Amino acid sequence: MASTLPLTRAFLFADASNHLRRNCLRSFAFSAAFSSDSVHCKKWRHPVSSLPELGGVAIARDDVVRDDPTNNVPDNIFSKLGVQLHRKDNHPLGILKNEIYKYFDTNYSNKFDKFDDLSPIVSVKENFDDVLVPEDHVSRSYNDTYYIDSQTVLRCHTSAHQAELLRSGYTQFLVTGDVYRRDSIDSTHYPVFHQMEGVRVFSLNDWEASSTDGTSYAADDLKKCLEGLARHLFGAVEMRWVDTYFPFTNPSFELEIFFQEKWLEVLGCGVMEQEILKRSGKENNVAWAFGLGLERLAMVLFDIPDIRLFWSADERFTSQFSKGKLGVKFKPFSKFPPCYKDVSFWINESFTENNLCEVVRGIAGDLVEEVRLIDSFTNNKKGMTSHCYRIAYRSMERSLTDEEINDLQWNVREQVHSKLKVVLR
Repeated sequence: MASTLPLTRAFLFADASNHLRRNCLRSFAFSAAFSSDSVHCKKWRHPVSSLPELGGVAIARDDVVRDDPTNNVPDNIFSKLGVQLHRKDNHPLGILKNEIYKYFDTNYSNKFDKFDDLSPIVSVKENFDDVLVPEDHVSRSYNDTYYIDSQTVLRCHTSAHQAELLRSGYTQFLVTGDVYRRDSIDSTHYPVFHQMEGVRVFSLNDWEASSTDGTSYAADDLKKCLEGLARHLFGAVEMRWVDTYFPFTNPSFELEIFFQEKWLEVLGCGVMEQEILKRSGKENNVAWAFGLGLERLAMVLFDIPDIRLFWSADERFTSQFSKGKLGVKFKPFSKFPPCYKDVSFWINESFTENNLCEVVRGIAGDLVEEVRLIDSFTNNKKGMTSHCYRIAYRSMERSLTDEEINDLQWNVREQVHSKLKVVLR
């Protein structure tokens, strides 16, 4: 049974993939843009049927989507708050979460406390400062992170709860939750996804009988734990450890497995920086921590080809999965053709691809499959650079009409021009 606590945080190793490498630090990144309300020509908004409850507290739209110059949370992101796919036992993410719980319960005698209902609304301090994210790190920018106001964000990682849980006396815990990052659009990236973080704290008594120091003891225990978890999920696979960097652990590692004829990055982890423990009143302890992205692993284990499918309510998708059935292979129920539309414009100094993707996603929602740069050139005489992006529209559940696609593309062009202040070509 998952514990509950009025907290706001969780770890960030999760999704230690190519997605994260693009933002300076390997396996460490987030996502963000500009205004709060992307619209169609008829001022269409994603419907919100009821107030979501986050950590037991009802959250109104005005609590998250505000007319504030520092707010960049659109309605389509607000609509995801409170959905909590990871808490649905018949959903691939819930099935995977419960299977990981089973591993820890079996191997650690139910000693790990579990949290999966902590509010994703956290402070900047919790999301960044408490886990030693540098002041000038790109992840803090409005281009990468969803800001409610200048001091409040939608968590970028489940590590946002780590410090408060440590201060509250928890020494072995798992935190699972939805996390939010402004990002690119393709089959493996989505602005809302799910992570799980694990933390284990050791005291001097734990390692003094061994012939190693506390850091080495924690690192060895961490690797033993996670190698066991990989075997539990994937079977008898070949594994390798890769040294890496995270601002909140030292040493830091990534675990890769050889699965389906290729090396797959599973998670990031490491020995927690002593400064984090010191700030939490545990200066005489050592600890390890890991983080993993549930979607990343579930796409492999269930053969799910597109990350948008996790949000589908279509019975042809949801009926394929059952509680406790890990690794049931997804059977595609349809393959509707994509429609491609291009948009070209002269960029300005403030242009970012994340902002473009926010505009497109705000208009087309999950009908947009990919946004990809296909051409870039600079006119030296004018001192201007042009980008051409190809947008792929495709529904996972039905064929789109030409009228629908043309309407979407018209509104994309209009909003790209007005919101991003670029010159269309």
